[in-house]
Amino acid sequence: MNEPHLRLLGSPIRAQMLENDVFPWVASVADLGDDVLEIGPGPGLTTDLLRQRAARVTAVEIDPALAGALSERLAGTNVEVINGNASETGLPGGRFSAAACFSALHHVPTADEQDQIFRELLRVLRPGGVLVASDSYDNAMMREAHVGDLFTPLDLETLADRLGAAGFTGGGIERAEIEVWFHASKPR
Repeated sequence: MNEPHLRLLGSPIRAQMLENDVFPWVASVADLGDDVLEIGPGPGLTTDLLRQRAARVTAVEIDPALAGALSERLAGTNVEVINGNASETGLPGGRFSAAACFSALHHVPTADEQDQIFRELLRVLRPGGVLVASDSYDNAMMREAHVGDLFTPLDLETLADRLGAAGFTGGGIERAEIEVWFHASKPR
């Protein structure tokens, strides 16, 4: 992730957008339950909001420096930070009441690897568990923000089919100004 992008993800502007826009949407579409898995927390603004809404949060971050900093900052809280790969978490199947992923999937190198993450999230969710996510889609502003950075935007035309192919049902997809917000459930 390039440095300007990382700064944005940890900025007061991003925190305000999450608090005022994304998390009210999350509350309107899903009950997160008691045990939430977060994929790609980065600097942890989303983790801070999730930990206020669930008894336990497990955050899986692939970047060792980000994982270490977040683990240190949240030591002694209801958050466990794991430095690992979201496509193969090694976590127990059927454990989590919800999975959350905010602005992380576009940093995954390929759509196939994103699909593997969807399958892994389905595996670790309880029956009836929910996935809530937001991420970038292809637009000029997002391409500009990712110059010199990995950018694999979600294809809005295929996202519903990809979630269905992974085994998710129901939910919805909403196109926001610069992101797509989506949710789906593991069948009961």
